[in-house]
Amino acid sequence: MVAPSQIFRSAAASTAKSWSSTLKLPKSAFPPRPSSSPDLLRQCTDDLYAWQQSPERKTTGSFVFHDGPPYANGSLHIGHALNKVLKDLICRFQVAQGKRVQYIPGWDCHGLPIEVKALQALGNPDRDNLSPVEVRAAARRLAERTVEEQKEGFRKWAIMGDWDSAYKTMEKGFETRQLGVFKEMVEKGLIYRQFKPVYWSPSSGTALAEAELEYDDNHRSTTAYVSFPITKLPASLAGRVDITKLGALIWTTTPWTLPANRAIAVHSDMEYSVVEMSRPTATGDRPSQFLIGKARFDALQQTLKTEFKVLVDAIPGSELAGQVEYANPLEPDQLSAQPIIHADFVSDASGSGLVHLAPGHGMDDYNVCRSLGINAFAPVDDKGCFTKEALPGQAFLIAGLPVQGEGSKAILELLKAMPRDPLIAVEDITHKYPIDWRTKKPVIIRATEQWFADVEGIKDGALEALEDVEFHPKSGKARLESFVRGRSQWCVSRQRAWGVPIPALYEKTENGSFKAHMTGSSIEHIMKVIEQRGIDAWWTDAEDEPAWIPEGLNNGSSFIRGKDTMDVWFDSGTAWTLLDARPGQPVADVFLEGTDQHRGWFQSSLLTHIAHQSVKNNNGTTHAAKMLAPFKTLITHGFTLDQDGRKMSKSLGNTISPSQIMDGSLLPPLKFKKKKQKGENNNNQGKETFDAMGPDALRLWVASSDYTKDVVIGQPVLAAVNQALHKYRVTFKWLLGVLADFDPSAPPTPISAGQQTTVPNRWTLIDAIALHQLSRTSSAVHAAYAAHDFHRGTAQLARYTALDLSAFYFETLKDRVYAGTEADRRGAQVVLHRVFQELLDMLAPVCPLLVGEVWRYAPEKVREAAAGGRPGWRVWRPFVVETAEGVNGEGEVERAVEVLGRAGDAVKAAQEEARKEKLMGGGLECEVVLRLPPGAAVDGGALVDGMVGEDLAAVFVVSGVEIVGGGDDVAAGEVEGEQPWVFRAPFELPGVSGQAVAEVRPARKPKCPRCWRYVAPSPDVLCGRCEDVVKASE
Repeated sequence: MVAPSQIFRSAAASTAKSWSSTLKLPKSAFPPRPSSSPDLLRQCTDDLYAWQQSPERKTTGSFVFHDGPPYANGSLHIGHALNKVLKDLICRFQVAQGKRVQYIPGWDCHGLPIEVKALQALGNPDRDNLSPVEVRAAARRLAERTVEEQKEGFRKWAIMGDWDSAYKTMEKGFETRQLGVFKEMVEKGLIYRQFKPVYWSPSSGTALAEAELEYDDNHRSTTAYVSFPITKLPASLAGRVDITKLGALIWTTTPWTLPANRAIAVHSDMEYSVVEMSRPTATGDRPSQFLIGKARFDALQQTLKTEFKVLVDAIPGSELAGQVEYANPLEPDQLSAQPIIHADFVSDASGSGLVHLAPGHGMDDYNVCRSLGINAFAPVDDKGCFTKEALPGQAFLIAGLPVQGEGSKAILELLKAMPRDPLIAVEDITHKYPIDWRTKKPVIIRATEQWFADVEGIKDGALEALEDVEFHPKSGKARLESFVRGRSQWCVSRQRAWGVPIPALYEKTENGSFKAHMTGSSIEHIMKVIEQRGIDAWWTDAEDEPAWIPEGLNNGSSFIRGKDTMDVWFDSGTAWTLLDARPGQPVADVFLEGTDQHRGWFQSSLLTHIAHQSVKNNNGTTHAAKMLAPFKTLITHGFTLDQDGRKMSKSLGNTISPSQIMDGSLLPPLKFKKKKQKGENNNNQGKETFDAMGPDALRLWVASSDYTKDVVIGQPVLAAVNQALHKYRVTFKWLLGVLADFDPSAPPTPISAGQQTTVPNRWTLIDAIALHQLSRTSSAVHAAYAAHDFHRGTAQLARYTALDLSAFYFETLKDRVYAGTEADRRGAQVVLHRVFQELLDMLAPVCPLLVGEVWRYAPEKVREAAAGGRPGWRVWRPFVVETAEGVNGEGEVERAVEVLGRAGDAVKAAQEEARKEKLMGGGLECEVVLRLPPGAAVDGGALVDGMVGEDLAAVFVVSGVEIVGGGDDVAAGEVEGEQPWVFRAPFELPGVSGQAVAEVRPARKPKCPRCWRYVAPSPDVLCGRCEDVVKASE
């Protein structure tokens, strides 16, 4: 009988024999690029959301994510993608934690941006030519169309949610709930009407809230120094100055407000001086005297380019406040005496030390004047033009002129033409100035009759509620608190047609004016009429339609309905009414929006929710018990910038569409090497194909970005994202191929997820290292996702895939799973199966389409044996690995990883030197000698305990490793036998003094024709291991 070894050696010597059929090479049909199957998208979005909501599903509790509604007024942009994908990442992670997630998307449908765009679409941007009903109809059509367009786009991004129940602030049910909150606030005394200054947009024709402002850092204004003639002095100054020449010098950046001047402010604790300067006139120099802040003496001399003569050096401000009067030079005949008063906000940091007060055009001015009974006056109309009241007797000079242009120039010309020439100096400055967030045009401050919410009455409760909120990033807490603390009122009325009406009735009085009437009962009546007739009836019914008047007001008086609508921040700020109450905890677990929403939606939601919880005491004021914010966690993200750090805008041409990220068109087109076939035409030549990685590319970009700061996006960033996705696809393709014949139900038992796993003796140290690396990565990624730090989690995952898997574990396994024994292969597959499952779980929240596609290609037995079902649907707990007694523990594994890494780098360095000399190609063509420093054990214990040369050969992907150590001159010793060449590279061992050396030399044995290792006994003969494997398979 012929020995088996002789049979295999004889067969190996035959060139007709091919050993490839005996190898277990990976086989998978998984494609290199993603599928565009609508069925796959539906499965990982709509199907998943419906399944996780089903009552039959066992859960660990509920998770409510409340969607801040985007405006329904335009196409989706990259900011939308950042926002919506972040929300989806959080929701998907919570599903994987066993939670029943509620996420109902919404849209903000009212307000100025939509109204303006709707009017533009009609080709009639002037609303004065249209009825409110026509404006509302056009705005509604635009909003409805935009909602559907945006919804379609969001769903293409694989955003999971209850799309069929999506809310719109223009829906009847929403408007009813909003009016209910407003009614509550009226009943609690939190809504009032007052004539006071508000931000007013002449370009939009409406009042604006602070949240509707932006700021132009380069706004140009004409400033003026004006002298107001003093008409009355205290006795202490009598005889010391010439009152006919004396004026109070003020500085203003808004000369157009001078007709509305009602007082001048000084500070009682400051000192003031009377100075004299010569001014050139047509008849020669004329002395003028000014009251100025003493501390402003030098600065004013420099600004006015003159020298002052001091007439009175130091006058306490307390002697001026309430004792000095002056005349407004723009007042007819200058007969009205106006006071100089004290104001805390006056300082000596700028200007003249005296402040011109126009209580109709400034909130600080209004407050200080109101406390003294000085009424506000604002002779400016809705379009920002002077009214005839601005200059009584000479109205024709400025009436109808826009205050921020011709009107301001006209005021300065009038002052300059006056006999005493009160205009002392004019200067243009560049400064920060508020503009309308929509029209980008300057706003003004103008006193009008408006409805306000009393924030002062609920502020303490709001700040108290924020103490229980988790903020991410932490800085969001101080930012939101500062906005709440700095706010005492909220102007909730707007002078536009497209919105929810403020349900106020106005009674016509005998003198022709109107008195506002609004109570809880009147609002309740109006809500019932709206329920019957629809909200548009507020505008379509006759102005005096009696159906809108409650019975108690039918006393013969004439009432009309108001025309104001609510601030859109009140609309969206009451969206929490959609959520079910959860006793003792906020109605939502998470709110997430851009950082600009600290003064917008976050604040309006907080204030309305606190107002809802407030109660009214016997004194008619509100007090707060234990208050809850509507959110448990508040997350904010930054804005998107181009790759140069610039804000994206159409004018700069640097905008990026989310679809461009998905279709790969922002990256260079792909290049294919294709030979032209006979008869083929050139029709497709020049047609570019891009590296389209689909929605997962958009999602991975978001997940990889540190959204707590402004997020940069450009070609380099997107190229890295696509490269990472390709890496994941290659990794999964290899895993699918290796696991193609794997049966998890066969022994040994596969490693389970979400539980402690013991490393048994049947696995090698390499397997133990792989399991520990997987455990460490799984825990880190899970912790990062739980903390909403997705960029940290995806970075860990990318590093793990590239280094721990591809560059280390997979390389060491290839010989074992392709050519090794069945037992060795099975042991490796068990570990790879756990890696495969955990990798899917870690990627599922970020790349659901990739994970879903991989799962479709997974072997049937792998799918059937999956504990908990498919990835993204099943519960994911961090994979935890422990070690049995006598088996490699975490400390030893960590040391092994460090040692192998250092030794491996040295081996690669020596190999590169050999390749430079063209002495070797692949790593299997060489052997390695590891020379340990003095004192290290010869058996290799100082390197890695329990790892023999064959194991190290697999790690370094070489044909053999020999470990030598002992003598003091070890590093310089020679390898036994003569070698054609040797290359060396040093490295250090942790905890061992001296230097180790990695030597690379040519393999001494012939190449095995099956496994390609240079370990065969003779040419064209199988190595011992391959001989045994082939024999076992026969």
